[in-house]
Amino acid sequence: MSWKKRKSKFSISYEKGQHHLNSFACCIFVKNHHLKNWLCILLIVFAGVGCRQLDVYEQLKSFPSHNWASADSCQFTFTITDTTVRYHIYAIIRHEDAYHYNNIWLGITTQAPKDTVKKQSVMLTLGDNKKGWLGTGMSDVFEHRVRITRYPVQLQKGEYNFVLKQIMREDPLQGLLQAGLRVEKVVP
Repeated sequence: MSWKKRKSKFSISYEKGQHHLNSFACCIFVKNHHLKNWLCILLIVFAGVGCRQLDVYEQLKSFPSHNWASADSCQFTFTITDTTVRYHIYAIIRHEDAYHYNNIWLGITTQAPKDTVKKQSVMLTLGDNKKGWLGTGMSDVFEHRVRITRYPVQLQKGEYNFVLKQIMREDPLQGLLQAGLRVEKVVP
């Protein structure tokens, strides 16, 4: 069997004769075939040109006993050298499936270069009653990367200090494995 093109019509050759396919069916085949090629090319182009996020910093602090006491703070220090781009900042929480709450309250202390210390309380939603845990999980361990900056932020050049503390009523907070900080560069 072979395909031959004749002025936008295709035919199938058999030893006993030729049978012409319906030109409408051929147009659909040809258009879908070309459409698939174009879609693949566009996907590759958009993936290469679209917004990318590059890691600048990620650090986690482990809790060996799977308990996070309110007196136990997580300190993170990173340096920004590129001031031409914007950044997203995330809090990272890893916990067991047996964690008792669908959220966590964090006290976040921040000190930017040549700036005063700023403190804020932030509630991170980790799950809900309809969907369950909102982060990614495997077996009984779940990880949440929750953005603590609403929009991409412009950071100054220099060293940044972050301190995370759990400020929940339960102390120590049971079922937590790790807490951390992640900074990503947003490249247009």
